Amino acid sequence: MGVPVERPLLPVVGLALRLLPFLVILTVVVLAAATPEDVHVGPLLAVAPALSGLTQTVPRGPILTGVVAAAVETFLVLVNQGRGGGEPYVTYLSIGLVTATAWAGVHVRMRQERTLREVRSVAEAAQEVLLRPVPSHVGPLTVGVRYRAAAAEARIGGDLYEVVPTPFGIRVVIGDVRGKGLGAVRTAAAVLSAFREAAYEEAELPGVARRVSASLERRLGEDDEEFVTMILLGFPGNEACVDILNFGHPSPLLLRAAHAEALDPPTPTPPVGILDLAGLELPVLRVPLLPEDRLLLYTDGIVEARNPAGEFYPLPERAPDSLPGVEDTLDRLEEDVQRHVGHPLQDDAAMVLLRYEPVDARHDGLLGTHVSA
Repeated sequence: MGVPVERPLLPVVGLALRLLPFLVILTVVVLAAATPEDVHVGPLLAVAPALSGLTQTVPRGPILTGVVAAAVETFLVLVNQGRGGGEPYVTYLSIGLVTATAWAGVHVRMRQERTLREVRSVAEAAQEVLLRPVPSHVGPLTVGVRYRAAAAEARIGGDLYEVVPTPFGIRVVIGDVRGKGLGAVRTAAAVLSAFREAAYEEAELPGVARRVSASLERRLGEDDEEFVTMILLGFPGNEACVDILNFGHPSPLLLRAAHAEALDPPTPTPPVGILDLAGLELPVLRVPLLPEDRLLLYTDGIVEARNPAGEFYPLPERAPDSLPGVEDTLDRLEEDVQRHVGHPLQDDAAMVLLRYEPVDARHDGLLGTHVSA
């Protein structure tokens, strides 16, 4: 889950790190002035380019530090620090070798960072294909989404969601693939692909679910043990209600005013991929909706997020609030989960919030505003 983090000290810290090698050089000069002539502190100058290789972001940084360190060693030799015994030449050699190593290290790090940026770019493109941007308004629904993969650098994981308008009304899916990594991503892609096709072609939610299940079985094969917890939602076009079909997924929450109600399924249904759904009766829960009702869908990465004491995040208690806005509510929950855990989440986590407002009521409200103006 993305939580805004204030970073006012980062520029100051970065500047301090870049100046650290030169602070080491200054410290060596001070030590040279404070110690007897027979105590040679010049070899300590080789520490400066080594630190520069860790703190600088461009290859010329270690080179500049090495030149300054060599110049200071020359100064110390001229003032009788390190004279005799070949010690200055050893110091010059140490500075040169460390500078070259640090320069090469910066080059390697820059190449790795460039590769990482390219991987992130590819991951972001893959995420847009797998988890397409959800429109903020679909018919009577205002939609908001928050998603964070456990592998933060990968940007995508095993959680999935989609909202699509169809000839049979608006269809919504949210799901959680067992496991993590590329296998979970492939399974999530298979589920979403099947859902996007079936949602447009099947008149009833059980038909959509059976199509998704059949497609998943074909793609995974008999020996694969993957399964998906999933919720399908359907909003019939002319009725103020929502149909819910739950396959072992955490129950959605109906947020009405300042109360949260878990919409549990009439009878438990196993996750998709465990049993053949063709022979099962799939119970659909129909829930009447009032204007400004909100439905919160989420994956177990939210409710299984633990604080340092091992306590799960109490979503039903924290979800209700007086904020009617979809984005405001998600922002508040996102920050609250992060505060509860105290560190980055260890599991994929997704939330989808749907605010119901009949189109006629929205039109009347806009019309009333126009007349009063």
